[in-house]
Order: sequence, then structure tokens, then C-alpha cells
Amino acid sequence: MRQSERLERYAAALDRLDAGGHLYPCFCTRAEIRQAASAPHGPLPEGAYPGTCRELTAAQRAERERAGRPPALRLRAEQATVAFTDRLLGRHQGVVDDLVVRRNDGAPAYNLAVVVDDTAQGVGEVVRGADLLETTPRQLHVAHRLGLPVPRYAHVPLVLGPDGARLAKRHGAVTLADRAAAGQPAELVRAQLARSVGLAAAGEKPSLDELLARFDPSALPTEPTVVAA
Repeated sequence: MRQSERLERYAAALDRLDAGGHLYPCFCTRAEIRQAASAPHGPLPEGAYPGTCRELTAAQRAERERAGRPPALRLRAEQATVAFTDRLLGRHQGVVDDLVVRRNDGAPAYNLAVVVDDTAQGVGEVVRGADLLETTPRQLHVAHRLGLPVPRYAHVPLVLGPDGARLAKRHGAVTLADRAAAGQPAELVRAQLARSVGLAAAGEKPSLDELLARFDPSALPTEPTVVAA
């Protein structure tokens, strides 16, 4: 699925939000957004957009348009508190700011596109890294505004390098091909991964069938795994 081929779907979702009075144009520059987000503004999380353009008058909007500022579109979230139960991390809630749903270049924003796409594909559960946990209330709020079903979520702990940062190419041999070139076959890598989530004992090399039989999401660790790359 290519988002570039689904622009009509996103435009239809934006039309539905606009018809419900949930959108407003935002003319803020990135510098202005950073400055506004750094100021304290009630229950919103750090770095959240506080609604600078939310109540602009028609005259103020026209003035900004004449200045050549193309607006983004933001969703009026009204500082909604959205809660959900994560399959691994349990109950979580967050306050949603007025997020961008269409960028100022006309492209649909991620938090809109992913919700529309998940529904179109019948996604029932999203499994992704725990670093994306804080974005989930935003996506749930977009789905609620659009009247779409929401999937379940499981946010899994990240794999980190020795420096505590997310494991990446800069840490060295992190792909199966890299490991094989270093003399570590796929079976050994699989055993290392299995041990990291409590599915194998030291020195054991379980088969895929054995790992499937042992797999229990409720027993997975909730802390990151640090590996030597």
C-alpha cells in the first residue's frame, strides 16, 4: 500500500473532520511552534502545541494568507484525555494537543494517514516499539473523531546498543547478513533474541516450533534489552 496512491482517502477523512468543525488552519512557523511549545500551558505534555492559531479571526487569517504563509490543518483536540490498555504495558493515558493532520505542503500527516490505512487494511492489533507509546492517544483520538474502529496495541521494549541508544547500523553488525559474516549463524542469533525475552535458557537453541509453543505476551519483559553489537 502506497500512501501516494491514497490521497483521495485522506482528503475524504479531512473533509469529514472539517464538516464536524474539528479543523482549523495553522500558520505558525517551526520556530514559532518551538517557542510556543516550550512555554508552560496547563495539562498538555512538554512540547505540545498549545493552540496558538486556534482562535484567529477571519481578518487575522486573511492577513497571514496575504503574507504568503501556507497553513497546515490542525485537529481541535480540546486537550482531550485519551486512555487505553496496552497489552504489555497496561493502562496508559495521555492529553492530546491540537495535532497536525495535513501539513502546510498539502500532504496528509502521519497521524491521520496511519489511522485511515489501518482501518482500510482491517488491522486489529498494532505491535510496535515502546518509544511510540506517547503517540497512541493522538491516533486513538483521530480514529474517534472519524468514527473508525480502533486496534489493540502492544508496545514492546526496544533493543539498545552498548551506549544505551536504539540499536542501529552505527553499532556495527546488526543485520543477519552482518552476523553471518562474523561467524554467527541465524540459529545463534535467534537463540540470543529468545534469551532476551525469556524464551530460552543460556546455551539453548530452541527451534521455531518450540519458541511458538512457549510464547506468552504477558511474560515478555517491559524493559529494553542492551546488546553488544
